[in-house]
Amino acid sequence: MQKNGLMKSTLAYCIVFVAAAMSIMLYYAATKTVGVADLAQDEVVRPAEQKEDSAPVVTAKGNEIVIDRAAQNTNYFCIPMPESVKAEEVVLENHYMDKELWVSISVEQTKEYEAFYKAQSVYGNCESVTDGHLEAEKDRICLRFALNGVYEYRSIFENHTLYVEFVPSKEMYEKIIVIDPAYGGEEHGVTADGILSKNITLDVAKALKTMFDESDIKVYYTRMDDSNPTAQNRVELAAATKADMMIRIEVSGDENSKLYGTSAVYNSKFFIPGFGNVELADLLEREVVTSISGKACGLFESQQEDQVMNSATVPAAAIRVGYLTNSQEAILLQREDYIKRIAEGIYNAVIKAYAA
Repeated sequence: MQKNGLMKSTLAYCIVFVAAAMSIMLYYAATKTVGVADLAQDEVVRPAEQKEDSAPVVTAKGNEIVIDRAAQNTNYFCIPMPESVKAEEVVLENHYMDKELWVSISVEQTKEYEAFYKAQSVYGNCESVTDGHLEAEKDRICLRFALNGVYEYRSIFENHTLYVEFVPSKEMYEKIIVIDPAYGGEEHGVTADGILSKNITLDVAKALKTMFDESDIKVYYTRMDDSNPTAQNRVELAAATKADMMIRIEVSGDENSKLYGTSAVYNSKFFIPGFGNVELADLLEREVVTSISGKACGLFESQQEDQVMNSATVPAAAIRVGYLTNSQEAILLQREDYIKRIAEGIYNAVIKAYAA
């Protein structure tokens, strides 16, 4: 009898303990601060408690999101969320080439969300935000905010509000580079037998991304699709992020179909003490040629048409990975293993540049 009583007591204590633990867990789950998913532009796949009176009810015109700039007593840009929204349904997309922050919310019905943001303003620290508008899609609402620069983000989701802190790239990352796959869109680059240079440069950039994603180097890509940013936008990305270097990927072509090999281009008129344009160009050519067991064609000064090289204000060089007009090299430039070896050469050059 005494043993049964002890067992009953133990069981009762266990039940009380489990109930208390569950209560604490449920309370924590309901009130905790949660981070949301954060995607860089190259990862995107697609064509303080809030007070009730801190975000006044307003009516937006059309799809405009009203920004209340009156109260800025916080470091965070505050985006109210409908009560039904959960943290796992929210994704921050850093569209840095467009200088935009996209807040994507997965939904089944969009109408209630459209109504919510037509009647609710965003608020807090809005200094980095120039305007915002809402786009309703089949299975998501996208809040698109235009920014006055390129930023990284820290975010938390709490009390039905997404708090976003804008952070300059150099405060977030110690090592930053920009990779610029040339051409894109209607600008095909050199073409031969239906092969387009724009696809080759993009393939090299994608191979590089696989490598750099495993490193401690933050990489910004001027394009990771068939878009064609302007030369100014490409250069501005390097300046805005205060990149340590900018590497442009190009493909050569010539009427003389016997020409082949790897070369690099640099701007000799813009001098950077220490590790500058010519040093980067030389390192890129040497490492790529070594990686592909190829032929070095030398370093060339940029010409008037090399707008990106001539305008860059950080150490910059263009690596020309081969002649598409040479039949043998054209075959190599279509091979996945060869593209990977080119990327390895560029990657090795970057690693050695930081080690210098």
